[in-house]
Amino acid sequence: MAEYSVFSLIREGLTGHKGWIRAWRDPEPKASYDVVIIGGGGHGLATAYYLARNHGIANVAVVEKGWIGGGNVGRNTTIVRSNYMLDGNAHFYEHSLKLWEGLSRDLNYNVMFSQRGVLNLAHSDGQMDAYARRGNMMRLNGIDAELLDREGVRRLYPHLDYSTDARWPIYGGLLQPRGGTARHDAVAWGLARGADRRGVDILQNCEVIGFERDGDRITGVKTSRGTIGCGRVGMAVAGNTSRVASMLGWTLPIESHVLQAFVTEPLKPLIDGVVTYGAGHFYISQSDKGGLVLGGDIDFHNSYAQRGNLPVVENVMANGLAMMPNLARVRILRSWGGIMDMSMDGSPIISKTPFDNLYLNAGWCYGGFKATPGSGYAFAHTIAHDAPHETNRAMGLDRFETGHLLDEGGKGPTPKLH
Repeated sequence: MAEYSVFSLIREGLTGHKGWIRAWRDPEPKASYDVVIIGGGGHGLATAYYLARNHGIANVAVVEKGWIGGGNVGRNTTIVRSNYMLDGNAHFYEHSLKLWEGLSRDLNYNVMFSQRGVLNLAHSDGQMDAYARRGNMMRLNGIDAELLDREGVRRLYPHLDYSTDARWPIYGGLLQPRGGTARHDAVAWGLARGADRRGVDILQNCEVIGFERDGDRITGVKTSRGTIGCGRVGMAVAGNTSRVASMLGWTLPIESHVLQAFVTEPLKPLIDGVVTYGAGHFYISQSDKGGLVLGGDIDFHNSYAQRGNLPVVENVMANGLAMMPNLARVRILRSWGGIMDMSMDGSPIISKTPFDNLYLNAGWCYGGFKATPGSGYAFAHTIAHDAPHETNRAMGLDRFETGHLLDEGGKGPTPKLH
């Protein structure tokens, strides 16, 4: 890794950054690869990285239709947590959180993972009972959880609305102290550099436009930069999963929706960790630069557009003010939208498929970013061994046929599909 002095940094800033050394190569596509990963977001990059790191498979191409960091990995609210109740999800997300805890060291790249805590607010006695149950399940699975009463929440976050006439009165909350946030751009760049240094080819501006097949086996991936031969193919394209699958005549149990997020003007420290509440479907944290990062529910109409609409903006702001009235005079600086591939049970799919050498990573709903290292780890194992890792064994595509669903309604914000 190149070292830059203070003077060289100033020189680069004044001369248009012409002397920067690339963090990863910009290679031309080879004729074929052992594995082609479709999608250069966090999950695709993590899969390529762990294929090379854990399984010694370095003849890998990551094909990305745009640029690294231009999709959902750069369009999210950066929350990381493992506060799930059902075994099928809990073990997976806890494994992912443990990978987060060592990711900067593993990549030799600071992904700015900050374990500031994630708090889910409760607004009734019934919800407190439900949180007690989820917290106990988390602890039984070795996951940290603390049930807080109203005063416990107030000590952490005194700026919330604790008045008797609050729209959503605060009864307490469930805290995961090890949860927090990471810098999404740094995650993408660190994984890209890590994969590249292990021999993976990252092919940007390389859009998939079709497939070559021999029966149920994919022999080539057609791209805007030519056809690439493949041994195995991993699909990790988030909200575009249905569109890419349609090139194979394949219909999946997912829908694509837009999820908006917002950043405010910089403020003095106000929110130490992450605060969320399901009753109003709102979540908020504060970035290192002081801006409040906040979001809410999905846009309920299906869409592939990376932009939102004003009714959802109004809903998010109303829910934010219901929880924190002192936000009323804070200015929103910008917003963005990411495309969510919403599965029918609210849990992800990491699975073999009906095609001999195609593997699927999809259905992440609201929680794809927090799963980035765990998803790549499990998906790489599934591709390398043609069998699931123990952490994604319950996330197979066949569960929608057998009825063994992972309906994680108790984890926080819940998908609401029509």
